[in-house]
Amino acid sequence: MATPETDEATGAATTGHEWDGIRELNRPLPKWWLWTFYACIVWAVGYWLLMPAWPLVTSYTKGFLGYSQRQSVAQQLDAAKAAKAEFRDKIAASELDAIVADPELLRFALAGGEAAFGDNCAPCHGRGAQGAFGYPNLRDDSWLWGDGSLAAVHQTIQHGIRADDPKTRTNQMPAFGRTALLTEPQIADVGEYVLSLSGRADDQAAADRGAKIFAASCTPCHGPEGKGNQELGAPNLTDELWLYAGDKATVLETIRNGRGGVMPAWGARLDPETIKELAIYVHSLGGGR
Repeated sequence: MATPETDEATGAATTGHEWDGIRELNRPLPKWWLWTFYACIVWAVGYWLLMPAWPLVTSYTKGFLGYSQRQSVAQQLDAAKAAKAEFRDKIAASELDAIVADPELLRFALAGGEAAFGDNCAPCHGRGAQGAFGYPNLRDDSWLWGDGSLAAVHQTIQHGIRADDPKTRTNQMPAFGRTALLTEPQIADVGEYVLSLSGRADDQAAADRGAKIFAASCTPCHGPEGKGNQELGAPNLTDELWLYAGDKATVLETIRNGRGGVMPAWGARLDPETIKELAIYVHSLGGGR
């Protein structure tokens, strides 16, 4: 075993270890650091004994304190449900107009509706309900189904659109091109006429030809002036609000292959109180009546 020496450069003793001519100075760790390290070991052993810590094959060590984070969260949720029970009971027993007329109940319903919207509706309609391509903007006054009244909004949320629900509202736009109801030149003419309804036609002669085809094929749903029908989910074609974009290529694609988006019937997924809260929240966003 090598004999400890004194390093000439530092005057410190060495450990006696040497590697390829390099000697190791004997510089032990500070006492405070060692005691802190030992204290951490003691604390860790105590934690292992008192708290859930070690995984087993099908379970884990429970610890002498028997603490469970899952149980703690469950208790907190039960306490929150109990605190909300009074308001939820009132919402269950009240009509929509009565809830809106009660300031305290309205605040509770709006808060609950906003939370439910973020969890269930935002993935399609956006966090701010601004909509997206194929998903309606819920903040404007252009409603495909119903007039945007509180009752109409509630009906749509509860029973959905083209959903698996006996009371859902459904109407399908034909795929005029895919099913050969119209030829490609006729589709082009109808598209030009549709664009002319909002003053964006490029070919007036084509629009004039398309007007006759539109009258024969499209007016049963969109009306003779193209202003739509909220009972059938037919959009107004005379404004600047488009669910699937209003450029010529998209309009022709819509005529050619049809459209038929589906909204789930949330009445089968959420409780009646949450459905009411959602309806009140969506109605409060500004669109509709």
